[in-house]
Amino acid sequence: MNENTEISLAAHLFSQRENDFEHASFDREIAFYESICSGNIELVRVFAKPLCSEGCGILSEDPLRNLKYHLVVLAALIARACINGGLTPEESYSLSDYYILKADKCSTEKELRAVHTEMIEGYTDKMRRMRYSGICSKQIVHAIDYIATHLHGRVTLEETADVLKISPAHLSRLFKIETGMTFSNYVNKLKIDEASALLLYTEYNDLEISSLLSFSSQSYFIKVFRKYTGMTPKEYKKQYDLKNIMPELGTAVSEDIR
Repeated sequence: MNENTEISLAAHLFSQRENDFEHASFDREIAFYESICSGNIELVRVFAKPLCSEGCGILSEDPLRNLKYHLVVLAALIARACINGGLTPEESYSLSDYYILKADKCSTEKELRAVHTEMIEGYTDKMRRMRYSGICSKQIVHAIDYIATHLHGRVTLEETADVLKISPAHLSRLFKIETGMTFSNYVNKLKIDEASALLLYTEYNDLEISSLLSFSSQSYFIKVFRKYTGMTPKEYKKQYDLKNIMPELGTAVSEDIR
């Protein structure tokens, strides 16, 4: 780095400090990528932020170009994270190219933000389907899709069977055979997986998470949480150090950032 560059960088950093600028939390950023890789659209919506929101640097003085640059960076990071999560490089990079080209044609901020949302949800859907294609029948894949997209509500066997146009008894048998879990246990496990991430990466408390995930009461939420994790939500949050969560994904994203 030459002297002029060092001087310019120092001035830029000084300006950011003077304006109390802080980059987005890295731990929360990692949680966002992990939620995409897990195919959990509800959790993705919790962690996702508007394109170029507070905590993002300025990559261009032109507002529209700045948004496009941020979307390109995000597309690259999501693509790498999904490859790390099991998506083939060809599929992941093809999706990335598709969304970048689509963003390049945008002429308004509204259009770019729509592409941003489409990209995040498109990758999440791709990862969810990848995890179950070839493992489960189409009916169970559709059931899992329905559960994942309604996880913040009260998901019932009867309601899901009605959507699939099959009997609750048939869905219950298929679910147990193909996933090794009962329908209700599967739903609760997904809810607790999401609750665990919310405890580590957000400021939500037990009561708020219980309400967000539509548990009948805070005490029931704690009971179910203990069943799947072996500890209460407070014990879980206290025990786990964020620096040790998802080390491989963290390394991959860090390398991309560098």
